[in-house]
Amino acid sequence: MTSHIPMVIPKPEPVTDSSPQTPIPPSSFFNFNTTTTQSPLEPNLYTEFTNVAETFRSAFAQRLKRHEDVTVLDSLTGAIVPVPEEQDPDPDPDPVSYPSQSLKPRKPQERSSELVRITDVGPEGERQFREVVRKTRMIYDSLRIFLILEETREELGRRRGRPDSKAASMMKERFLWLNRDKRIVGSIPGVQVGDIFFFRLELCVMGLHGQTQAGIDYLIGSRSSNGEPIATSVIVSGGYEDDDDQGDVIIYTGHGGQDKLGRQAEHQKLEGGNLAMERSMYYGIEVRVVRGFKYENAVSSKVYVYDGLFRIVDSWFDVGKSGFGVFKFRLERIGGQVEMGTSVLKFAKTLKTNPLSVRPSGYISFDISNRKENSPVYLFNDVDDDQEPLYYEYLATTSFPRGILSGSGDGGDNASGCDCVSGCSSGCICERKNGGEFAYDYNGNLIRMRPLVHECGPGCKCPPTCRNRVTQKGLRSRLEVFRSVETGWGVRCLDILHAGAFICEYVGVALTREQANILTMNGDTLVYPARFCSDRWKDWGDLSQVFPDYERPSYPQIPPVDYAMDVSKLRNVACYISHSNDSNVIVQLVLHDHNNLMFPRVMLFAAENIPPMTELSLDYGVSDDEWSPKLAICN
Repeated sequence: MTSHIPMVIPKPEPVTDSSPQTPIPPSSFFNFNTTTTQSPLEPNLYTEFTNVAETFRSAFAQRLKRHEDVTVLDSLTGAIVPVPEEQDPDPDPDPVSYPSQSLKPRKPQERSSELVRITDVGPEGERQFREVVRKTRMIYDSLRIFLILEETREELGRRRGRPDSKAASMMKERFLWLNRDKRIVGSIPGVQVGDIFFFRLELCVMGLHGQTQAGIDYLIGSRSSNGEPIATSVIVSGGYEDDDDQGDVIIYTGHGGQDKLGRQAEHQKLEGGNLAMERSMYYGIEVRVVRGFKYENAVSSKVYVYDGLFRIVDSWFDVGKSGFGVFKFRLERIGGQVEMGTSVLKFAKTLKTNPLSVRPSGYISFDISNRKENSPVYLFNDVDDDQEPLYYEYLATTSFPRGILSGSGDGGDNASGCDCVSGCSSGCICERKNGGEFAYDYNGNLIRMRPLVHECGPGCKCPPTCRNRVTQKGLRSRLEVFRSVETGWGVRCLDILHAGAFICEYVGVALTREQANILTMNGDTLVYPARFCSDRWKDWGDLSQVFPDYERPSYPQIPPVDYAMDVSKLRNVACYISHSNDSNVIVQLVLHDHNNLMFPRVMLFAAENIPPMTELSLDYGVSDDEWSPKLAICN
């Protein structure tokens, strides 16, 4: 439900009407570092700080007296729907009913503010919000890739601007940014702790952080019901030399006073975001924390991770390393939240870089594929003594019936190919096979879902680096089969998986209908690729909300996939992926080594940005009630 921000009742202060001259102790507003050894210039600096603090103290005391009867910071209720930022939003004509829980009735003449908190949405509501966030991220990423490809075609690689920035601007113009009609305090529905974003502007599109450059996002005083600014989120990215990030505790430096080179060049002032941080501390209002840091990957050189809610417990004015005055705020993480995404990232990095001898206990094997994969597949179990995955022979690619991969005609080798010596380009035969556009971007990520993807095959002259050769290269990310109390055996990745990234092939021994019928009569359980559900992701790449005249591409229909897989003796890592109706992995059928439409390979791609150590899930085409581990022979 949407609830109001707690009543703004000023905390007791040592300032009363009967003794207006009683000073406020510095600890109630600023903490001066008086133990530092002063240079000859520092006495004047501290004198200036004292004068500034006294001015702020006086104004602060007047503000307390003026707002003794302020009741709430937030009163607007309604559904989270995007509206133009410049408008003064009216209540939604068909709002979601969230009961108001203000501690004191609002006066009729008070102006509604934008500041709200969304709570108690329930599991079903959270799933709905999560779906909205996923679709919005799909639009953003699809538009960004579309702009890259368009500029490549029209400008021969000459960039006219950052595609991530242009995509965000175009979505804002079409009112596709989330949560723009109200500023949310606390958690954003649909955004989970540990979510990863590859671009700063993507945070703005999601409503997680509204400032494109500033590290402090806040609601300005003129749009707040009590006339005071309130901070809603901060980004910790190492932009200030005085920051001290200790994980659950952050000493955060206020903003302002830097030159174009990012160096502190003047004193910071208690205004804007700095004042909003102080006000949030005073009223006990939490802020969201997003950490940004360098992380080399195929999409960007930096990632942003949402690490949950923190409280501002202290603030003071100090001399920074540069010698200029800076505001500092002590942020402490609120308990009861899941582990921070950055902590998981660091742990996953240690697993990849540390020697095997110093790995945590629980690792049974450091490569169950026995080097059949390009990357090792780990086996981890700290729950019980089960070592079942070691009892099966590892199969790196699906084994098809004799005659499928050899011969001629529809069942033969992929003999007809392109002549693109340096890699497939626009207009080649392989592009035409894919409906006039390639399936992957230049980073090898799937652009949109389609019935079938034709990759370059043995008959093509293009090199292995061709953009149309992705899944045939095999496993590229480090996967781990692990034992879980909830799901039995499961699979997780030690790397960040960008939405559309190739994960692996679902591998088994392919059987014709006749072969499958014989085995099922013997009671054997088989996997049927045709049942894998990917309907939820058919809108991937749809830009109709951005371009009114956009038409979804049409692709030739393919015959139904009519074969089964036997994974009872030979299998790969994919067979241990758990089932979920709300999966983060999708199935894309691919041909590259033969032309038989009846026997495409089953390739798995990331359906969203998946953080490291997150369990992968696949929709096997059954309901949760019908699901059992034996259905796919994966547990």
